[in-house]
Amino acid sequence: MGGAGSTVVLPTVRAEAAMVASPQGCPMHREDTPARAVPPPECPMHQSQPTPEVPAHQDRAYDFVECPMKAAAAGAQNDIDPTNMMPPPNQTPALDQPFPLPVSRKESNIPRHGSDKKWVYPSEQMFWNAMLRKGWRWREETLDPQDMTNIINIHNQNNEQAWQEILKWEALHAQECPCGPSLKRFGGKAKEYSPRARIRHWMGYELPFDRHDWIVDRCGKEVRYVIDYYDGEINKETYQFSILDVRPAIDSLDAVWDRMKVAWWRWTS
Repeated sequence: MGGAGSTVVLPTVRAEAAMVASPQGCPMHREDTPARAVPPPECPMHQSQPTPEVPAHQDRAYDFVECPMKAAAAGAQNDIDPTNMMPPPNQTPALDQPFPLPVSRKESNIPRHGSDKKWVYPSEQMFWNAMLRKGWRWREETLDPQDMTNIINIHNQNNEQAWQEILKWEALHAQECPCGPSLKRFGGKAKEYSPRARIRHWMGYELPFDRHDWIVDRCGKEVRYVIDYYDGEINKETYQFSILDVRPAIDSLDAVWDRMKVAWWRWTS
């Protein structure tokens, strides 16, 4: 999100280097906008199922993808929390923030479970506020708007890279899930080092700077993936920075068998 423990060859995924401001009349408001591709009717998102556990900001995320200026203006009226009559803090500039940040959000390539839409990345403003909630304070170091743009691009690239690695594992189950997997939920566990990371550290390798657990839906079956993020060198064109170690968690015999097969292929290739 390097290490000799990476399970697969890292792909290079290109990311956009700049946020583009939307015009007043956004194209998606026109009648000639092409319709999104609709998955086949047998895919899981067309079946009756409970609402997936996703962050609340994903519900209106596409407003900030398609026309962020109108979404931000409407948010002041439509996003009031009835419990405290306050707007959501994630798109609100922080107190003493030194410069304004974009509220536009970028659509990922990661399918969202229970929907024909995809996950949407946070805006630069949301990312800034999240950093503040974790204890970071901008006065402690020099930071300018371009730095925030670079940070959000690296963040997005890490996630795209992780999903591509997961798809390589999921290719082992293409026949049982022809519609393809989707991301159900995820969580960070930066200080909960995986057993594999600890063993590598005992052998003299560096510890990962972050860890995520992603829960993937494989046509009705939940599969947990562990992702360890190691420091790498930044690619200024693609924003690829981290070296990822992605593998299915040993939660089932299927996961054990998958890891044994891949280990054997790597050993004999």
